[in-house]
Amino acid sequence: MNFTETDEQEMLRGMARDFTNEVIRPMAEQIEVDHSVPDSLLAQMGELGFYGVAIPEEFGGSGLGETGLCIVMEELTRASFSVAVTYGAHASIGSQAVLLGGTDEQKSRFLPGMATGEVQCAYALSEADAGSDPGAMHTTAVRDGDDWVLNGEKVWITHGDRAQLIAVYALTDKAKGARGGITAFLVPTDSPGFAIGKREEKMGQLGSSTVTLAFDDVRVPDANRLGEVGRGFPVAMQTLDRGRLALAANCLGCAREAHSLSVIHANQRISFGKPIGQHQGIQWMLADSATEIYAMESMIYRTADLCDRGQPYSRESAQTKLFATEALDKIVDRAVQIHGGMGYSAEFPVERLYRDARVTRIYEGTSEIQRIVIARDVLKSGA
Repeated sequence: MNFTETDEQEMLRGMARDFTNEVIRPMAEQIEVDHSVPDSLLAQMGELGFYGVAIPEEFGGSGLGETGLCIVMEELTRASFSVAVTYGAHASIGSQAVLLGGTDEQKSRFLPGMATGEVQCAYALSEADAGSDPGAMHTTAVRDGDDWVLNGEKVWITHGDRAQLIAVYALTDKAKGARGGITAFLVPTDSPGFAIGKREEKMGQLGSSTVTLAFDDVRVPDANRLGEVGRGFPVAMQTLDRGRLALAANCLGCAREAHSLSVIHANQRISFGKPIGQHQGIQWMLADSATEIYAMESMIYRTADLCDRGQPYSRESAQTKLFATEALDKIVDRAVQIHGGMGYSAEFPVERLYRDARVTRIYEGTSEIQRIVIARDVLKSGA
């Protein structure tokens, strides 16, 4: 397979890289201190067209697909995982839920504003007792005339306090659960009865907001139902297939940054009369990280190409997410080790990269869930 980027993809990467280096990187530490990505930064990404990268041209986007989204995610993460995750909550699993589950009328109504970033969207599936097992959710939606009435609570919702629309998944038939009893809805955040709860204090990705959302008799018109009644679970899973791939691209960007910092340090730090990069122990760590990064990149963009060509890629997405997140943990751990005491100090970026990386093995499907998804497909379809 040819992994050479097209002219459009090269241009997009150049724009994303320049924006990352010139705009995000100088404020990355302040974003951590403030625990917030500035509105002005989000607006600039909209002006550059980043939000519409994966949205088809007919709905106001640039039509560069999942490959384009992965390119932007990779580049943004090199300077700030928090910025990339905030961006991805909308540009990836937020707007993609509408693209995958919406009718043509809904796509025409919602996607143009999402493509510019004027309308921000978030994705609400997880609950306190329904994370890895979303079929165990308790949030309900009951039909009342031309409306649906939602009640319940969603947790760990990235960007939920800044979005204008939330893609919400709720039980419409408890007896059926995930097998035909979950329906998707697009809920405006100014709806009566909708409330934003506490913001989580996290280990890493401090600039991105993660909140609880509550629904108390929230009325949603049937026109905002995404997909057929009872078919919300497939929409959620198809959206997560794309989200996992975009998250893997986050991991690639973070890994590249950690590795780059490690190489610089290995060439500059003197130990026993020579740069530590001349010691075999350090060389082997750098070699392992470089190899894992190459494998991550190959898996991500090969799988993104499958997605963009309309080929099956659910298993490959799970494999890519599993490999990329597990590899990232090893790469950032080596980076801290190579930096020694400086790697453990909050004054140096490697410490932040280490903290930011840990959650990637948990959200959008834990490593254990990915192994289940992969194994089931292996047993069904063969090796």
